[in-house]
Amino acid sequence: MATRAGQDGLSRDRIVATAIEILDAAGESGLTFRALGTRLSTGPGAIYWHVANKDELLAAATGAVLADVLGGDEADIAPADAIRAIALGMFDAIDAHPWIGYQLAGLASRSASLRIIERIGQQVQALGVPGDGQFFATSALFSYILGVAGQNAANARSRAPGGSRDELLGAEAELWAGLDAAEFPFLRGVAAQMGDHDDREQFLAGIDLILAGMGAVR
Repeated sequence: MATRAGQDGLSRDRIVATAIEILDAAGESGLTFRALGTRLSTGPGAIYWHVANKDELLAAATGAVLADVLGGDEADIAPADAIRAIALGMFDAIDAHPWIGYQLAGLASRSASLRIIERIGQQVQALGVPGDGQFFATSALFSYILGVAGQNAANARSRAPGGSRDELLGAEAELWAGLDAAEFPFLRGVAAQMGDHDDREQFLAGIDLILAGMGAVR
């Protein structure tokens, strides 16, 4: 869709940037064209000139937040390190903007998802994974990234107002430690780790496990 900047400075980029601010503060349900118009001091009609509908706006917002991840260059990076960089870039983006995880899993932001899958897939090929295993390896990585990052985002949303991540994990660790020892021996045994771990370190450990599996396939 064509874009223009009016006398009031309204442009597609400004609309998208403001939409991201609303999404970060109130989530997808809080993003309406009325709320956007109020924030931009304009009417919905002016916004519709630049963005056709909410799906297009969500896709544009997702693409803007993931611009660095989508536009990176791994030419001089080892394939495994490139996959780690892409994964951590997505993890950090979803951690900072929890609504992105849900968008990448939907149809509205399919363009961003396809580009991420393509970038991961090229690195999987560069690792030498056999042709008949490349699709499964790439799918496993993409699904893991979305699953873990999305779960972290859901945990963030579930916190009580003013609550912290450490408080949430502490409560969960206390629950695990109090489970029946005969029925839940594993959970009781790792309860302390649940209450004291780094999310990015845990996430990257999972990526390394998948990469190790791909190495075994080779």
